[in-house]
Amino acid sequence: MEQQRLRSRVEIPESAKWHLEDIYTDNEQWEKEFSHVEKLLGEGKKFAGHLVDTPDTLITCFEWMDDLSLRIEEIYSYARMRRDEDNRNATYQALTDRAGALAVKVGSAVSFVIPELLAMPEGRLEEFRAQTSKMELYNQALEDILRKKEHILSSAEEKLLADVGEVAEAPGAIFSMANNADLKFPSIVDALGQSVELTKGNFIQFMESHEQSVRQAAFETLYHTYDKQRNTWAATLNSSVKSDVFFAKARHYSSAIEASLDDDRVPLKVYDSLIDTVHEFLPQMHRYIQLRKKALNLNELHMYDIYVPIVPETSMTITFEEAKDMVLEGLRPLGADYIRILEEGFQKKWIDVYENEGKTSGAYSWGTYRSHPYVLLNHQDTLNSMFTLAHEMGHSLHTFFSNREQPHIYAGYKIFVAEVASTLNEALVMEHLLEKTKDPKTLAYLINHYLEQFRGTIFRQTMFAEFEKKIHSVVEEGGALTADSLSEIYRELNVLYYGSEVILDSEIALEWARIPHFYNAFYVYKYATGFSAATAFARAILDEGEPAVTRYLKFLSGGSSDYPIELLRKAGVDMETPVPVRNALQVFTGLVERLETLLA
Repeated sequence: MEQQRLRSRVEIPESAKWHLEDIYTDNEQWEKEFSHVEKLLGEGKKFAGHLVDTPDTLITCFEWMDDLSLRIEEIYSYARMRRDEDNRNATYQALTDRAGALAVKVGSAVSFVIPELLAMPEGRLEEFRAQTSKMELYNQALEDILRKKEHILSSAEEKLLADVGEVAEAPGAIFSMANNADLKFPSIVDALGQSVELTKGNFIQFMESHEQSVRQAAFETLYHTYDKQRNTWAATLNSSVKSDVFFAKARHYSSAIEASLDDDRVPLKVYDSLIDTVHEFLPQMHRYIQLRKKALNLNELHMYDIYVPIVPETSMTITFEEAKDMVLEGLRPLGADYIRILEEGFQKKWIDVYENEGKTSGAYSWGTYRSHPYVLLNHQDTLNSMFTLAHEMGHSLHTFFSNREQPHIYAGYKIFVAEVASTLNEALVMEHLLEKTKDPKTLAYLINHYLEQFRGTIFRQTMFAEFEKKIHSVVEEGGALTADSLSEIYRELNVLYYGSEVILDSEIALEWARIPHFYNAFYVYKYATGFSAATAFARAILDEGEPAVTRYLKFLSGGSSDYPIELLRKAGVDMETPVPVRNALQVFTGLVERLETLLA
């Protein structure tokens, strides 16, 4: 029996690879820029101790910082995206390490600025504002700094924390290399009887197989492989959590979660309200799980039966070219300008399409202010991959609009709003498909997929968020995180979220070991809040048309010119109330009812 193998990078067609030469034409140009930034670092000495002197000195310092930020963004992005093409490539491993080290030096070089600003005599900034209108550009940035005054340390302490930054990134870096470069899975036998190498990229494809034996084989093979290093994964995650707790304490926050949320100026009640509201709707989640068990005609529903479409007669194979067309059609309600930019991204090689040996798993959108956004995919010709394309291009166009409308200092947007643009795209594409689909079986298939988006983005990510809150609390209370304790916490949450209809296979307790987001603490809840806000925007765009599109595109163009909660509120969505999450989960409830009727 012939075994399908993963292609090497050179076997991928050039037309399916991104064009990173839009950042640097070659490594030599990268090296020149690297050297230039090293020289720029020294210029900070002429500003240190003098920010209080004149507004021109302060403005020139801000311009120097912004220039450094823009250049290091390009240096690091290029190196890391080159490495992501094949994590085994020693050249780009080295460039990424050097870029990371240089980023730490940049952080150290500018570390004097915030303490000096906070030490300024009261009223000094107001005098500067009165002397020159050039200060207006920095109003939002200065407000964001001054509001954190109690959490900013002395210049020497800030420099020390900046220098420690590279060490603090070690757990995530170690996890990434072990997970992407070193971890290899055995082969399994697919539904056609062929021996196929299991990869992180095709795992979900196997979990969607209508053959339960294939799902079970993929599930057990994946987790048994992770289980061989279970103590290493635990030690790595434990170190990451300890790092979060250390930095929170160093900055005088009461907890790591408070420190993380404060970066976006998001009240803790938003996080807690999300968990509470999702708990309210867990009976509807359990109802959906019960429907899944009935529709699949299974005596026992296992954790490896969670992803398979529950309409077995329907399968959708979607090539990348077809996926692009579907995304374009679904997003037409966003207007001609949005569609024009989307087509430009498709045509001008913003996207790295297919999986290859050593390539970073999953998908992301990244890029630089002076080039354009980029998207990494591992496309698998599935409906899920089509929605991943819509999702990541949502991020990319958010970046494009913000870069186009904002100066560099405010072009980057906070993660809290990042997931709104991506999940709105998914919602609009889905609504388009539901509207045009007449066949009851295909309609049921799509509703099932939409329900899976709710399950995966609101319920699952909130479960992750609850897990993060619990494991950080363990460390903050002086406890230890071991493979056993992490697995027990994770198992109990699965019991709560999935209910009694599911056989909780022992392997699922180790799922925490393979989730990269846990190395970027308190990130995942933003998927759930973002999905809820996106649902609100989607309904407004489809119901109101142009006025809602105008509000939405203004939101996309906002970057970080205001706080995330305020940007959303201005566009008509108030995340400080439970209303958006509750409304989204009422849509979920309606979809469950609709699917029950279709499958009756």
